[in-house]
Amino acid sequence: MGINKFTPMKKYITIIFIGISCAFAPRPCSAQASAYSQSTQILDTIYANDTKNVALFFPEPIRQGITGSDNYVFTYNREKEQYFGLLQAKPGKESNLLVINKNGLIFSYIVKYKKQLSKLNYFISATDSIGNVRPVTNTLEEATTRIALANASSLYFERFSNYLLAKKQRIGSIRKRSERISLRVENIVFDKEQLYFIIEIDNRSTLDYDVNFLKLFVDTRQKGKKKSLQRIYLEPVHKHKLPERVTAGKAKRLVYVMPKFSIADDRRVVLELNEHKGERNIKLKVSHRYINNPN
Repeated sequence: MGINKFTPMKKYITIIFIGISCAFAPRPCSAQASAYSQSTQILDTIYANDTKNVALFFPEPIRQGITGSDNYVFTYNREKEQYFGLLQAKPGKESNLLVINKNGLIFSYIVKYKKQLSKLNYFISATDSIGNVRPVTNTLEEATTRIALANASSLYFERFSNYLLAKKQRIGSIRKRSERISLRVENIVFDKEQLYFIIEIDNRSTLDYDVNFLKLFVDTRQKGKKKSLQRIYLEPVHKHKLPERVTAGKAKRLVYVMPKFSIADDRRVVLELNEHKGERNIKLKVSHRYINNPN
């Protein structure tokens, strides 16, 4: 009877001890909890193979790119800062790709081999970043500075573009005509890490020409028995005086400001002019020698 009398008290003391131990047990701090939430983040998957290049375009130039396995290769220009890199893969297990761009943003992806690819170009925004290699402080002063720098760049592009249009310098005879519509690259000028394309659209027809789009691409012809054409879109950092319409009998001159780039002799730049609700479309090919030797 004596043992049974004290058993409930022992249980009560044991319960109190367990409660106190749990209360003072080490817990993950907020940083650990944040790290855990990041480790469980679901990453996007990018597919690649060994017959085609998959292009990844980032909002800022690439500083570093690393793959987790040797059967995946991510190439980018390590000497001249560029906004895109190329991914290829050989058959094997999935791996991961880690990319850090110029301003410290970190991008992480799962990479897998796939024989047939449905997507060759990935346009990545800053919101896709998983973090930053350095602390990010969103102060009003820093935000104001970024806006001021962006406005200053835009103003410089405008002024320098106006200067180039007034200069009327020529780099060579680069022109394509179709249905009395002419597309010409008058000049290519290098200045402050940008290439300026001075372009003319000349309408010698009797109908107005409504511009749907004017885009620049880099074309690469794959060698071998199975010849294929890979096309990479180049995004301008600034467009100056791009017209919505070129009236009949008139010509319009404009400037596209592109991030500095160079191409190998088996590649070429293609300007594609597309008519809105029409079929008077033009593709103008520009040789590597003009791109690599601008004025």
